[in-house]
Amino acid sequence: MLKNSSTHYGWISIALHWLMALMIFGMFGLGLYMVELTYYDAWYKGSLELHKSLGMLLLLLWMARIIWRVINISPAELPGPRWEQLSGQVMHMALYAVMLLLMLSGYLISTADGLAITVFELLPVPALPWSIENQEDIAGEIHEILAWLLIVMAAVHALAAIKHQLINKDGGLKRMFFSQ
Repeated sequence: MLKNSSTHYGWISIALHWLMALMIFGMFGLGLYMVELTYYDAWYKGSLELHKSLGMLLLLLWMARIIWRVINISPAELPGPRWEQLSGQVMHMALYAVMLLLMLSGYLISTADGLAITVFELLPVPALPWSIENQEDIAGEIHEILAWLLIVMAAVHALAAIKHQLINKDGGLKRMFFSQ
């Protein structure tokens, strides 16, 4: 089933979730690798361009995911205490917000010099017509903090899903792997 049901996520939601998860962890790993490179390393420019292009692709996937979430039903909350359900809702919204802020800060780093980002050497994404003093450094600090925050939040999210599957035995994790 492509669409979500009242009990399970559909294949589109599942695909967007796992594709974004893989890309986020891949981008995090690439980012860690990139900060260790010097300007004269052979893959310095290539890794930077790949990171920017994947970041823009991730932004498109994020937008598609938000639109799909708005126009599609969500499965019913898993059984459990109200505080647990509310914390899950807050965590999901926080994950979306941190992802967006992370991508926006990356954009501000990349366009601080007023030049466009060229996505996979095909599509230019223009810079804003203005910038602030030390934009690259400020956005870079924010980007690094948000990247680590997102990874920690994703780990908590994963642990909560595993808890639902193994301790609560409510099929919480299963419904994000298999559509019905």
